[in-house]
Order: sequence, then C-alpha cells, then structure tokens
Amino acid sequence: MDLPEACLFDLDGVLLDTEPLHGKAWFKSAENFGFKLSNKQLIELRGRRRQDCAKQICEWMTNKTDIDELLSIHKPISRLLLGQAKAIPGAEDLIQWCHKNKMKMALVSSSTSESIAYKSAPHPWLGLITTRVLGNDPSLKKGKPAPDPFLLAAQKLQTNPTSCWALEDSKAGTTSALSAGCKVWVIGNQQKPITQKQNANPIHIRNLKIVLDILMQKKHSV
Repeated sequence: MDLPEACLFDLDGVLLDTEPLHGKAWFKSAENFGFKLSNKQLIELRGRRRQDCAKQICEWMTNKTDIDELLSIHKPISRLLLGQAKAIPGAEDLIQWCHKNKMKMALVSSSTSESIAYKSAPHPWLGLITTRVLGNDPSLKKGKPAPDPFLLAAQKLQTNPTSCWALEDSKAGTTSALSAGCKVWVIGNQQKPITQKQNANPIHIRNLKIVLDILMQKKHSV
C-alpha cells in the first residue's frame, strides 16, 4: 500500500463527534409528528444528505408529512445540538500532519455549507481543509451512497480517486468511496471486525491515530 496522493475526509463521525447529535435531532424532529425512529433507522440515515434523510423519514412515517415541514422543525433542533460537537480524538493531529506535509486534502460531507459553518466554528483547524464537496455543492448530481461526492473531490484535487484514501464511518459513505475507487478507512465501526491486513478494502480501524501512524511510517520510508 503506497502513500496516498490525497486524503478525503468525511466530517460527521470521522472528524467531529456529531453522529449521536444528528440522531437525536432527527429523533426529536420525527417525534413532533408522533413518529419514533428506531436505532436501526437512525443508523441508516448516517452519512446522507439532510434532504435525503427527510425524504426517507417521511416515507417511513405512517401519516403523510411534508418534507419541508419536517425540515423546518429539524433545522433549529439540529443547529442547537450540533454547535456542541467535539472533535474526534486524533482528528486535529491528523489534519495538522497532512497540512504540514503538503498532503492534498478534501472535506467530503453530506452537510450543507451552512451546517458546516456552525459545526466547524469551535474547531478552526478544520479551515486547513480548503477543498470541499458538500451536500449543496452545485456540481454534485447525487449524494452518498452514490460515488459522485468522492469522484468530484478527486477531480477538484486533480488526482485519481484510486490514489486517494477516504476516511468514513457510515455505510452510505463507505459505499460511496468504494464505488469511486478509493482506498477506504472505516473509523470506529463496531458492527464490523477490525481489519488487520492493510491490503483489504475497506479497512476497519478503531481510531484515527492508526491512520496517522501509517502515514508517518510511509512518509519516512519514501
């Protein structure tokens, strides 16, 4: 496994610990309409664009609910919760290392630019990732789990997606990155056994420090 040309980072659940907060926001939003989302349904929503999540929840609901109405309830709940998100352990160190070593980086997130702004505000180090493919990117035809977000990120970085490492945590994001041809690192996925072989794809690992250690080893061996 060679040193990558670029690292493509998901945000929620990879760099910021937002997934429980996202789940809570969707649960509270659906509860306003008398519907309780199950843990299985909340996990299925991970990694997907806000509009796609709302559409899916409305399809699950037994009573007919307008997507825009659900989103209007969800927005203030989500904003209040997500502004409290903490960094995933090792995230800042990894981003700082990539920046210092001139490793190309892109943020590949289903969140909109508005959502990214208030989630990122307490974490200025996220500003080191200047190339971004977000959920409301006008050039994005389809969101995760389609390969489009990672293909677009590689295109913006002028690199081949097969030379990129994608860091993900959700099923939708992993499917997206694999379909794009990236080497995929799945962070903290407790539903899968930890992968030991570095030639596997995807590789399931417990934390970001493992990725940083491998990057440092490969950099020194070049």
